[in-house]
Amino acid sequence: MSAFSLDPAQTAWCAELRTLAAERLRPLAEKGEPGRINRPLVAALGELGLLKRLFGDTSALDLCLLRESLAYACTEAETALALQGLGTYPLVQAGTGAQRERWLPDIVAGRAVAAFALSEPDAGSDAAALALEAVGSGADGWRLTGEKCWISNAPEADFFTVFARTGEAPGARGITAFLVPADRPGLTGSALEMLSPHPIGALTFDGVPVTREDVLGEPGRGFRVAMNTLNLFRPSVGAFAVGMAQAALDSTLAHTSGRFAFGGPLKDLQAVSHRAAEMATRTEAARLLVYAAACAYDSGAVDVPQRSAMAKLFATETAQYVVDAAVQLHGARALQRGHLLEHLYREVRAPRIYEGASEVQRSIIAKELYAGTSAEEDAR
Repeated sequence: MSAFSLDPAQTAWCAELRTLAAERLRPLAEKGEPGRINRPLVAALGELGLLKRLFGDTSALDLCLLRESLAYACTEAETALALQGLGTYPLVQAGTGAQRERWLPDIVAGRAVAAFALSEPDAGSDAAALALEAVGSGADGWRLTGEKCWISNAPEADFFTVFARTGEAPGARGITAFLVPADRPGLTGSALEMLSPHPIGALTFDGVPVTREDVLGEPGRGFRVAMNTLNLFRPSVGAFAVGMAQAALDSTLAHTSGRFAFGGPLKDLQAVSHRAAEMATRTEAARLLVYAAACAYDSGAVDVPQRSAMAKLFATETAQYVVDAAVQLHGARALQRGHLLEHLYREVRAPRIYEGASEVQRSIIAKELYAGTSAEEDAR
């Protein structure tokens, strides 16, 4: 951990989280089935108070520290916690009292599982191009018709935060957020087999009934609910990546110190030690960029979208580099099923796409940069 931005209490909390993840959560993760929700693991997150911490007065920086520390020791626990947060935060920020009373106690206790249903077969990176249709039905209801795809925790979640087009206006302005329980008639789903071992699936909506009591926020304002959620979680996706990068780096340092070849330990080879130095430098740079973005969010800075995009972009790309370099320095043993790096290699690819691909993050950054330039020119 960096001493630059963390106080002793934060450093101690991170160490405690790593220990919890290794000793209490990893054994449960190892018993889970890849691609399926691990409900005992989710329940343990509730019993340990981590979900309560997630939905309490947690700052964006705390969220990053939580995700980084869990990812270091147990990526499955980190993912289970993050997906609960992603699916539930729209309810926290925009839900009614009745909605929160119905779902939050079970979510915090780890008894219920949430899902964030934004992406569609033809609307992944371009979230404003959603086609899931909400057609008016009666005085205060709609019927949802269409598909969602690549939805984490689908189809096994207990409720879905669903974003659909209600037609108040074109583009982002015509989208409404709904809280849809999994047992609604007309809602079906199927699991998808992915490279990473996360629970991900597709959903089909065949006239699924929803009412105004299911709306999160206001009709036609759902895109803002989605973006507020992503702006909070994007830096912490970077934190997830940093945790994986640090685990790969530490494994590499241990391996190259103890593995002998060509007359001495691998670390004495300049090509190896310089690669390790590069891995460490990039990991620390990513960590500090993530912390800076989280602190900007917590302080209400105006440049949060740009900082969040930078943190997510750089940290996920860095983690890919570090894990790949670690595999190379370990050699064939890192390719064996069950090795830490084999696991991380499958895990690390997805964050460069999830919650806005790297190309989307670059577009966000560029837009913010040139918006600033235009404002300066207008002021002259």
